[in-house]
Amino acid sequence: MTGRGAVKVAYFDCFSGISGDMTLGALVDAGLPLGALAAGLRDGLPALDGYRLEAERVNQHGITGTRVAVALDPDREQPQRDWREIRALLTASALPAPARERALRVFEALARAEAHVHDTSVDDVHFHEVGAVDSIVDIAGAALGLHLLGIERVYCSPLSDGRGFTNSQHGTIPIPAPATAALLAAAGAPTREAPTDRELVTPTGAAIVAALAEFARPEFRPSAVGYGYGRRELPWPNALRLWIGEVAPSRPPILGGASQFGPGSSPRRWGA
Repeated sequence: MTGRGAVKVAYFDCFSGISGDMTLGALVDAGLPLGALAAGLRDGLPALDGYRLEAERVNQHGITGTRVAVALDPDREQPQRDWREIRALLTASALPAPARERALRVFEALARAEAHVHDTSVDDVHFHEVGAVDSIVDIAGAALGLHLLGIERVYCSPLSDGRGFTNSQHGTIPIPAPATAALLAAAGAPTREAPTDRELVTPTGAAIVAALAEFARPEFRPSAVGYGYGRRELPWPNALRLWIGEVAPSRPPILGGASQFGPGSSPRRWGA
């Protein structure tokens, strides 16, 4: 139970990067019921179908967590959607207002990054036909999950990412992917190189923290920890660690995202 006047916070510990599905897995592992998340998405976005949420328990290097996947119906053809259509879908949704606002902020950040990389208008950015559903569910699910858990502020650690190259629908691209790099640069996010030739920070994961989080670690009283696993096997647990806790009521709560702090104890800012 939240203490009187305390602010409930989420702290993303990205020691192995972050992706949309890792975010959903961490939220579920930290106490968000999968059924409540699935029902909230189904009721809030009834126009989006042809998918289901699946969760499994995963243990890597002795640490147990949750992997959540967006399973697509192979018999259902998914339309291409540009940012204009996705914005209309989210705006008209029945998601709770705080979740809807967060989802719009994240998707707009992602669309702006993609538009910058591909030198096109923001409204005309297309998300490929399969990935669009994944992205909408991951982003709307993350926003809804934070709301259902009562999270008022979001914080994030430095982001660990790999090096080298990866494949995309456009061919071979460097790690981090150009859209990821654009998002992290726009947010001024602190980064560090991990000893792997794998992509650890996806554009969707980068968009979630770039739009919603402050890159600092506050002093907080933890109440839950969750591990959201990715699909790859690495020499370490390939998980996003999510801390849920409370900070003293010395600062007014906001709907996540970077902001200036008021009086009271300040979080530790990376690079400060």
